[in-house]
Amino acid sequence: MSNGILGRKLGMTGVFAKDGQYVPVTVVEAGPCMITQIKTVATDGYDALQLGFQVKLLKRVNKPQAGHLKKAGSSRGFSFIKEFPVNNPADFQCGQELTVNLFETGEKVAVTGTTKGRGFAGVIKRHGFSGGRKTHGSRSQRLPGAIGQMSWPARVVPGKKMPGRYGNRRKTVKNLEIFDIREKENLLLIKGAVPGSTNGFVQIKKIAKPA
Repeated sequence: MSNGILGRKLGMTGVFAKDGQYVPVTVVEAGPCMITQIKTVATDGYDALQLGFQVKLLKRVNKPQAGHLKKAGSSRGFSFIKEFPVNNPADFQCGQELTVNLFETGEKVAVTGTTKGRGFAGVIKRHGFSGGRKTHGSRSQRLPGAIGQMSWPARVVPGKKMPGRYGNRRKTVKNLEIFDIREKENLLLIKGAVPGSTNGFVQIKKIAKPA
């Protein structure tokens, strides 16, 4: 069985559980994903499946990727291609499609996506600083304050919370629960928030159960 699947975040909504409780969920279009390559220890040094998601015309992808997909027997291109580890690659074949049937309701998963990019941000927005005094004559309401050191180490320590680019980076949120599965629409309703913007690509991975 594959360790995960690729999908697209459609947005957030809320549903009612059987006990009447209102549950916020993220709707993810998960699959179907086509297996574009099977990697094994003998040929690549590790076992994994390469999956392609969201079909597009083969002429819309670059030539190296088009040649790679043709070698796998695909006449289609894909917008999103990623790998997932697998225990028995011999159980799969190129061209096979994986769907939301990989998961079960109530199962815990880890979702990886690219967070929303907020551009260059100050310390209040980026790190949650409280800011300076808003009294008469104050000129440091939103400034980070002094960052200098003494004669030792006489430098700014790496990792200092300072202004900079906020968001637009890969982030994984673990232990999210699958609230519901809509097989006909290829939808997963995941309890809670998922990283990324609307229509952003995500990876949904199974969480290894402790032995």
